[in-house]
Amino acid sequence: MKRKVLIVLALVCSALIGLAAIFADANGKWTGTFNGPDGNPIDVTYTIKVDGDKVTGDATAQGVTLKLDSGKITGDEFKFSITNPEGVNIPHIGKYIAQGDSISMNVDYQGFKMHSTLKRAVDK
Repeated sequence: MKRKVLIVLALVCSALIGLAAIFADANGKWTGTFNGPDGNPIDVTYTIKVDGDKVTGDATAQGVTLKLDSGKITGDEFKFSITNPEGVNIPHIGKYIAQGDSISMNVDYQGFKMHSTLKRAVDK
């Protein structure tokens, strides 16, 4: 009985360590481009920080930097929102893809759906 408990405990610890390694890789600066409601490209930069199941950081677009709100991570998917200067809440849903070191990001801006694949920014 003791052996079974220790084996299960070891498996659970291994799974948690593996998940922590995946999410540690989502930390950092990410860049991409969305096509806005008017069809024009919007370059964005996200700085993402993962701490346990919380996601914090900021996003910069068109010279404006805003904080990420209500960030949560579950599995390899995460979500957060950003409130723009006009008070509009903009939900974001992302998925970290380890194989390509990228993030698939979906944004809903007042019913207009946008998608971008973010790449890790390389500091020069």
